[in-house]
Amino acid sequence: MKLRGEHAVVTGGAGFIGSHVVDRLLAVGADVLVIDDLSVGSRRNLVAAEAAGARLVVGDVRDADLLDAELAGASVVVHMACGNLRASLAEPMDSHDRNATGTLTTCLAAVGQDVKRFVYVSSSEAYGSARTFPMTEDHPLLPTTVYGAAKAAGELYAQACMRRYGIEATVVRPFNSYGPREHISGNSAEVIPKFAARILAGLPPVIFGDGSQTRDFTWVEETAVGIVAAVASDDLVGEAINIARGEGVSVAELADHLLDVLGATALSPERDDARPGDVMHHLADPARAREVLGFEASIGIQEGLKRYVEWLRAEGPVETGAVRNW
Repeated sequence: MKLRGEHAVVTGGAGFIGSHVVDRLLAVGADVLVIDDLSVGSRRNLVAAEAAGARLVVGDVRDADLLDAELAGASVVVHMACGNLRASLAEPMDSHDRNATGTLTTCLAAVGQDVKRFVYVSSSEAYGSARTFPMTEDHPLLPTTVYGAAKAAGELYAQACMRRYGIEATVVRPFNSYGPREHISGNSAEVIPKFAARILAGLPPVIFGDGSQTRDFTWVEETAVGIVAAVASDDLVGEAINIARGEGVSVAELADHLLDVLGATALSPERDDARPGDVMHHLADPARAREVLGFEASIGIQEGLKRYVEWLRAEGPVETGAVRNW
């Protein structure tokens, strides 16, 4: 599918990753409409995108009437609206409703409006902790949280709608993205901004568990390039694909890297009890993305952290509430 001139709807497009996907779609010439309830995302993330012609509709993807109206005339829907992992620990039914029910509602609306392609942006959390390394797209889905389970359910709904109704469906599984616009406070904030906020405040980063747990961190702008390449790919219809750097970094190594980048090596990380639901290891096999899309994330963790810290400092002082444990 050539995206230039096509009408693309991005749900959750005001969010951290979603707003970068919107930027990328605009860069390749798509006409973009964003649907976001702004419960997690922010209109601030779309300032440049709106100036470039993107439009925002504030609304909930569980509102079928709204979707029927706003998906009319779209040729592709990129579904990214979701609740976050930490929120799912306290509110599992709400997480199911936002992530699983929201996905089914959006996909059925896309079917009803004769949308050609539905791209479901899932999560590496659908895999659970790695059983084999690196993790190919055939790795079993063994989620450890309701969030991960709901994302996996969304994958099945998208694929079932393809088989039953004929809509073209693609599943994209990004691994841990980081970079500009990432939440630095609240339950949407992840390890890199939380570590950085504490170090900038003169406090040690707090590691939950023994620090050996690993993640595959991908610079968010590269994640967006990979997602949009998957949106355009006819070869991935009916398939799932990892979008990741393919580099495992332990939480302990991450803390050391950030202490070094921020010139705070005199600080020593603190330790706390392991958190419920955390996977132990993630390491993607990005071979399919490289072979099918020609996509390869080139920014390593040390370079990416330097870029992130530059952006964070340019944003101004870190808010006080951001220095709590991640």
